[in-house]
Amino acid sequence: MTYVRNTMSGMRASRLLSLLLLLQSRGRMTAPELAAELEVSVRTIYRDVEALSAAGVPVYADRGPAGGYQLLDGYRTRLNGLTSEEASSLFLAGLPGPAAELGLAEVAANAELKVLAALPPEPRSHASRMRERFLLDVPGWYRTSDDVPHLSEVAEAVWEQRPLRMTYRRWGPRDVERVIHPYGLVLKGGSWYMVAALSDGPPGGDPRTYRVARILTVETLPGRFSRPEGFELGGFWRAYAREFRERMYTAEAVIRLAPGRGDLLAYTMGGDVVGAALAAAGEPDPEGWLTLTVPVESVTHARWLLLRMGADVEVLEPPELRALMREAVAELGKLYE
Repeated sequence: MTYVRNTMSGMRASRLLSLLLLLQSRGRMTAPELAAELEVSVRTIYRDVEALSAAGVPVYADRGPAGGYQLLDGYRTRLNGLTSEEASSLFLAGLPGPAAELGLAEVAANAELKVLAALPPEPRSHASRMRERFLLDVPGWYRTSDDVPHLSEVAEAVWEQRPLRMTYRRWGPRDVERVIHPYGLVLKGGSWYMVAALSDGPPGGDPRTYRVARILTVETLPGRFSRPEGFELGGFWRAYAREFRERMYTAEAVIRLAPGRGDLLAYTMGGDVVGAALAAAGEPDPEGWLTLTVPVESVTHARWLLLRMGADVEVLEPPELRALMREAVAELGKLYE
């Protein structure tokens, strides 16, 4: 029972700290909003606010439709409520490369020093060991990060909500000039992407994505734009990535896979794609070969990928892909006679 009481007490202390930090970072919040964030009942929020007030935290409530809880102006809590694991995770999340690309290397380093100085001895020790023993390297193997000379200017425009005029290199034959409202930046696989809307489009129009490395020239324009109400960068990017994958895979191929070659196929075609195909596959044949249906971008792209598998894959369908594989193998045979 003592263990249960201590555990419950620790959970409540953690929740009280989370409530306090939410009010500190977001300002006024209603009891239902706090309850949704902390995944508790509104009644629990009422009790927790009373507990904070009793502990001397200057939290007060505004009545009325636009009311809610907020902290007294100027009140800031200290960081000594961080657990060892929470403090460690802050330093694991630090990415010196991207920070430098954004022009924030010195700022990020100073912030780390200030956080370390504010921590008690035990969390400080955990955080230091985390930084010494773990490293996040974003780009994949055999590729380098994009050259992004205009990233810092784009980042400043995102932060200040300033429109940009840019010259952009498309996949097509001609470069284009655009005036855009930049909403955010995303680092994906070592490449920076800008999410932005055309300035002459409808207010709140569908944002587009631009690879920052393809921006040839950029100019910050006067004035400020308004971000569309309700736009959330993380939600937009997740939806965009899902739709991109759906657009990318326009066909299917039926293949036979040699025993024990699932990892190689996953490396060749992508782990999520192959993992789903393997999960849907039936039993192997008497020789141990599996028959899989895998999504592909096109038959020509699939030929290029599957040729890397050598004799560990046999294409069964579609007939045009099987014919392309046969032709490629015949050409290889002539080359190596």
